[in-house]
Amino acid sequence: MSKRDFYEVLGVSRDAGEDEIKRAYRKMAFENHPDRNPDDPEAEARFKEAAEAYDVLRDAEKRRRYDQFGHSGMGDNGFSGFSSTEDIFGAFSDIFGEFFGFGGSGGRQGRTRAQTGADLRYSMTISFRDAACGTEVDLKLPKDVLCDDCGGSGAKPGSSPETCPQCGGTGAVQQAQGFFRISVPCPVCHGQGQLISDPCETCGGRGVKRETKDLKVRIPAGVDDGSRLRLRGEGGAGIHGGPPGDLFVDIRVEPDKVFRRQGRDLVVTQDVGLVQAALGDKVLVPTLDEPVTVDIPRGTQGGEVFRIKGMGLPHLGSSHKGDLLVEVKVLTPTRLSRRQEELLQEFQTLEEQKPMNKAKSFFKKAKDRVMGE
Repeated sequence: MSKRDFYEVLGVSRDAGEDEIKRAYRKMAFENHPDRNPDDPEAEARFKEAAEAYDVLRDAEKRRRYDQFGHSGMGDNGFSGFSSTEDIFGAFSDIFGEFFGFGGSGGRQGRTRAQTGADLRYSMTISFRDAACGTEVDLKLPKDVLCDDCGGSGAKPGSSPETCPQCGGTGAVQQAQGFFRISVPCPVCHGQGQLISDPCETCGGRGVKRETKDLKVRIPAGVDDGSRLRLRGEGGAGIHGGPPGDLFVDIRVEPDKVFRRQGRDLVVTQDVGLVQAALGDKVLVPTLDEPVTVDIPRGTQGGEVFRIKGMGLPHLGSSHKGDLLVEVKVLTPTRLSRRQEELLQEFQTLEEQKPMNKAKSFFKKAKDRVMGE
């Protein structure tokens, strides 16, 4: 039997937003909840179908694959739906908890004692050139690590955690509200499924302890100001066998005195003398490596930009680089000798004697007479 389109199942358009999809699923889950429709296999089928559709469309990556490949794309991604209503209650305990004002935990979440470690965040400032060329930074990071004495169990060496008598080790208990049943964290063991009567003295029963760890962080070449690096597994230690969290490193790049950034291009301002600009010259221009020689053509104007291919910033994850943009700034001399002034005045006189400049001078005089100036 072929599956219905997930958007059709929830009754939403293909461009529906996250909130609209969630509202549609809550409505269908409420209407077809097994406790509200006892001994109704069709309602149970709709309940499971809606849950499968919501699980795909709420997840950006699953939704992208579904939009591109349909149901076959979900099979290739290892998605096989839900085998029971209990799986649905566990996966979407936050949704069902909203019906009665419960918190967003319980169900599947409460039945597992393993907890992922905390994600950590670290901010660092690096120089422009370290960001451009890449570097390695040593960090001293305070974080939770697995307790060596108890091996992460939280129990004193020689003892073991005990199964919670209230929930039988599941970490969750059932509560009834009218038609419905919902799993909530066990109030005795707080969802852990076990009790520690004799806690480890080193970690106080937490299974983790605080330490400062040395960590080398590789900053890739071309990283930009405001970038964030994610180091998987370098966050806080997991609890009761759970995986560690991740470390997020926020990068701030200091401004540089020579270069500024324009996307993947580097921009440098090159001072050029008045005579150099007029007659042309070769000048040395700084780069991230050794200076290079750039030809300044005759008659170069201030503000002109010359592009040097492949001498900019690298694209992240690629060997390709942007360009170096050389922006010319023509310097006007301010302290002139008498001889220099004479030469410039002579130059000005020669300029005014050019045919084009004579014509401009004639029309300017005519205009002045008309305007009465």
